[in-house]
Amino acid sequence: MSKEELLNDEEARHVLQRIDEMYPDAKSELHWDNNFHLLCAVLMSAQTTDKMVNRVMPKFMEDFPTPESLANASIAEIEDHIKQIGLYRSKAKHLSATAKILVEKYNSKIPEDKKTLMTLPGVGEKTANVVLAEGFGVPAIAVDTHVSRISKKFKIVNQNATPHEIEKRLEELLPKDEWIHTHHAMIMFGRYTMPARAKNPDPYSYLPPEK
Repeated sequence: MSKEELLNDEEARHVLQRIDEMYPDAKSELHWDNNFHLLCAVLMSAQTTDKMVNRVMPKFMEDFPTPESLANASIAEIEDHIKQIGLYRSKAKHLSATAKILVEKYNSKIPEDKKTLMTLPGVGEKTANVVLAEGFGVPAIAVDTHVSRISKKFKIVNQNATPHEIEKRLEELLPKDEWIHTHHAMIMFGRYTMPARAKNPDPYSYLPPEK
């Protein structure tokens, strides 16, 4: 797609505002009770649904209340807790290794720094942004499959844009105090209003009529 076909800043902001207004109460649907379990839940959520993660979280939180308890668990124990979700074997290894690092290097505290978070096993830019936004209230935009697809469907970004490029474009378009809510609204829109298998190719048909 050529750059000329993309929405300009004003048009892109207008689309994002309309999506934002559709979901005034948009927020994360993952279940967690503290920043440690938030990090674990987001680690588990890669390439699976929040619903699947939420099914395993209650017992996971009960049996592994602290980084120490998870660090002391065997890989087999962790796998047994999360075997319902996709890629559970690799995720169990990441959870174990991350817990050990948290205990040994960070006094069992979750780092409040993006670069540091991204040094933890299995933690990429999206995961780090979710932890910062949800756990610490730090303005951040986590680009998941929904945010990526919507940004491309509405021609806010090029079709070959990377998640990092999409993140930076959305950050340019939106005031910082709107980053967290708008990214949740985009996820809700992609999950419930215009899913990946939506039949109408016109994305604007899924937006409410202009007021």
